[in-house]
Amino acid sequence: MPKTLLLVFTLLLSLFVFEVSSAPSPAALCHGKFVDPITDVCWGCLFPITIGSAPVVPGDEPDTKNPSVPVCTCPVGVLWRVGITLGYWEPTALVDVTRTPFCMVNLGGLELDMGNYGAGKTDEGDPSDDSSMYYVHWYIFPLMKWLNLITSVACLETGDFDIAYLTELDPTWHDDELAFILNPEDVLFANLVSQMACAADAVSATAHLPIDSLFWCAGAQGSMYPLTGNAGEMEGGAQMSTLMVERMAFKMHREGLVWDSVGENSPAICSTYLNPILPKSRYRYQMVNPIATTDGCYPFGHTTATWDAGHQYPYTGEDFGYIVWKKRNCCVL
Repeated sequence: MPKTLLLVFTLLLSLFVFEVSSAPSPAALCHGKFVDPITDVCWGCLFPITIGSAPVVPGDEPDTKNPSVPVCTCPVGVLWRVGITLGYWEPTALVDVTRTPFCMVNLGGLELDMGNYGAGKTDEGDPSDDSSMYYVHWYIFPLMKWLNLITSVACLETGDFDIAYLTELDPTWHDDELAFILNPEDVLFANLVSQMACAADAVSATAHLPIDSLFWCAGAQGSMYPLTGNAGEMEGGAQMSTLMVERMAFKMHREGLVWDSVGENSPAICSTYLNPILPKSRYRYQMVNPIATTDGCYPFGHTTATWDAGHQYPYTGEDFGYIVWKKRNCCVL
């Protein structure tokens, strides 16, 4: 009998050790790949390119209104120089969307070891198991500058590739009440009538472009508010991650970290300017992780049902990466 008990105990101990050793480590919760700036980019999303209101290079994607006059003047020091009004779509940002804190999806699935530092690491329990909370990272992605396709500084995303924002370090991203400090107008749209208006925004964004005047709506993704990572009920990874991208773009505008780049006349067209309300129609997105959608990009609020098939799969396909495209109108001197 003692030998039988010893055998059973040894067997149970071996099974326990096997389960512990084979369990995925915290780092294994983070997945992603480096974004290839050539093959993973939907280059058709760059178009149309316009001079004034005339398309020089047409495109398949819907476009916003462009300046009607092809000539512009901008101050250069004490002088004014004459240029042409250029319009095109520029890839300006890479965005991670993940449920694992400090998981850098677009950097090859690298997980930063931040210890207990940051709001994302101090939540009760394991934040990676909280299906309602998403963390977002915003990278500066000056692709047009790298490729030197346009030489005018006024028409390019400036700076170098860098991490511009980590929501794990922002308490307002984790708490709807704290977020109310940044977006107090949220209370005006927490009613049935305002939310029903989002149906019109969803139809418009899917058919053409979103309705900028309905700025509290994220089209087919639901409500833009609150500007937090609390996603509520899970309706699919592609839809929820797209909503997080749109909320983050709004948050970057609200905090003055991203400026607008449109103007009908001089000197507004000569430089970017502060705009605390997200101009939704001036943004497009495309997925690059886990699978790059190189055949097209979509306006903010566009339904993910037209493209998300096969773009999410268990375990390794639940961290997402996007390229954010922004419409730029500028004066090329």
